[in-house]
Amino acid sequence: MEKPVLYLKDASIFQRESLILSDVTLHVKKGEFVYLIGKTGTGKSSFMKTLYGDLPLQKGEGEIVGYDLATLKESDIPFLRRKLGVVFQDFKLLNDRTVKDNLLFVLTATGWKDKAEMDARIDEVLDKVGMKTKSFKYPYQLSGGEQQRVAIARALLNKPELILADEPTGNLDPQTSVEVMEVLQEINKNGNTILMATHDYALILKYPSKTLKCDENQVFEVVQKSV
Repeated sequence: MEKPVLYLKDASIFQRESLILSDVTLHVKKGEFVYLIGKTGTGKSSFMKTLYGDLPLQKGEGEIVGYDLATLKESDIPFLRRKLGVVFQDFKLLNDRTVKDNLLFVLTATGWKDKAEMDARIDEVLDKVGMKTKSFKYPYQLSGGEQQRVAIARALLNKPELILADEPTGNLDPQTSVEVMEVLQEINKNGNTILMATHDYALILKYPSKTLKCDENQVFEVVQKSV
């Protein structure tokens, strides 16, 4: 049996001393598209931050893309993040450089050296999200939906084993949210594993998939109809 990309067993998620989620047991298999839902304040963001090394896993077992979260060292975090693609609600693009230079910055920071290879990879990921013709623009010249497409392209650069999307449509209107979702669906069809935190139930109904819910300090899988 193939190893899951993400696996947690009896894990507790803390924000400093506060227990946010307890006894979390779950696994995400390669190629899955999984939603993480729950009201604001139920622990979705703390859960995501634990997965990409912003918060330590203080109790229980956890493994993500081959890294043991319980024993994760500070020095491992940059390497872990190279195997993850993280998409944030507020895009986190650098406004003082073009789309292409935003992506070049990431490649340079993660050890790419060959200019031709870097250019080819940037073209490839921008093409995947329908932004190839806008590589010379600055983020402030783009709409919110276009900025999020660039953020998704950035997440794809290092061919991640898992994409963590934390409320990727949170700042977008319904139509743009659907467009961004279409991009994520397409990427998932191409084999990328995606875990997406969202409170947009309209999207979940439109694109049903495995759904985990944060509620009352727990995370559990929900049957689609009861979302």
